Amino acid sequence: MKTSLHDYFSQLPDPRIQRNKKHLLIDIIVLSVIAVLCGAESWNSIELFGNSKKDFLSKILKLPHGIPSHDTINRVFSLINPGKFEQLFAQWVQSLIETKIPGEVIAIDGKAMRGSKDSFHEKSPVHLVSAWANSNQLVLGQVKTSEKSNEITAIPELLNLLDIEGCIITIDAMGTQKKIAETIIDKQADYILALKGNQGYLKEDVQNTFLRQQPDSTNETVEKGHGRIETRKCEVINKLDFLDEKEQWAGLKSLARVTAKREINGKQSSEERLYISSVESDAKSFNTFIRQHWGVENSLHWTLDVTFREDAQRKRNGHAASNYALVEKIALNLLKIEDSKNMSIKSKRLVAAWDNEFLLKVLRI
Repeated sequence: MKTSLHDYFSQLPDPRIQRNKKHLLIDIIVLSVIAVLCGAESWNSIELFGNSKKDFLSKILKLPHGIPSHDTINRVFSLINPGKFEQLFAQWVQSLIETKIPGEVIAIDGKAMRGSKDSFHEKSPVHLVSAWANSNQLVLGQVKTSEKSNEITAIPELLNLLDIEGCIITIDAMGTQKKIAETIIDKQADYILALKGNQGYLKEDVQNTFLRQQPDSTNETVEKGHGRIETRKCEVINKLDFLDEKEQWAGLKSLARVTAKREINGKQSSEERLYISSVESDAKSFNTFIRQHWGVENSLHWTLDVTFREDAQRKRNGHAASNYALVEKIALNLLKIEDSKNMSIKSKRLVAAWDNEFLLKVLRI
C-alpha cells in the first residue's frame, strides 16, 4: 500500500553515505510520520511504535532490515536538508487541497521551538515561520530562519514556496516590509500587514490619517464567553490621497484600525492596532480577515504545543529540530483533513494508534 507521502517525499535526497544506507530513507520518513500521528514524541517512541506495529507497517513500508533504531532515526533527521524537505512539504500540501478558496486568509507567523535551545553550546532556539490556511485548516508551509537572520528574510522564502494567487496574506508587524508587500503583489495575492514601532513614520502617518479623515466604513462585533466580553471596532479608510508613503508600498489601497476592548471579571482593558492593506473592502470584511489571522496561534501553534508538546521537544542535533517540526505538521495536516465529526486531534491520535482501519483512513489509503 502506497501513501501520498511516498509520492512526494521519495524525491528527498538521501544525505547518508552509501555504506550507511541500511534502511530506506522513505521508510524512515513515513514511519516517523505515522508514529507521531499516533502519539509518538521522541526518537525512542518512534522505534517502539515501529516494533509494536511491525506487521501492519510492513504492508506500507519495505523495511529490508526491520525497524530502524532510534539512533538511526535521529541521525537521519539531523542530516536531511531542511530546505528541500520544506519544498516537498509545500508541494504535498497542495495535493491535499481539493478546492482552492478564493480570498482565503493565509496567516504567516513565527514561533521559536524552546526545547531546541542549547545553552551549553550557546545555541539559540530554532525559529520557524509557518503559513496557515484558515479556511482549509492546513499548514501550507514552513521555513527555518537562518541563525544570523530573522523572519524578514524567511518570509519571502516561504511565500515563494506557496501558491497564494487570489489569497489574502496576513502578517504581524515584523513582516511589514516593502519588499514583502511587493512579493505578495507579484504573486497575485493581497496583504494585510500590521503596524508597530518598526515602521515608525508610517505608523504615525496612519494614525494622523485617522485623525484627519472620517472612516469610509465602520464595523463593531461583540463576543461573550468564559466570563469575558470583547468588543472589536474596525474602521477602514479607502481614500489615501494624503498618505505620504502611499506610492512606496506596492498595491496599497486601504488602512484599518481595530480597537479591541476587553472586560474580564469587571476589569477593562483596551488595545488599538493599525494595518495597511492591498485589499479594498469594507470594515466588516476587514474585521473578519484580521480576526482570522489569529487562527495561526489558536489552531496551529496552540495545537502543536498542547497536543504534540512541541515546546518540550529537546532535539538539538543538526537539522533534527526543524525537520521533526515538519513531521509534526505533516501528521497534523493528515489528522485535520480526516472528516470524523466531534473528534479532537488528541482523540484522533488515540484512535489511529488503536485502530488500523482508522489509521489507513487518516493516511488516505
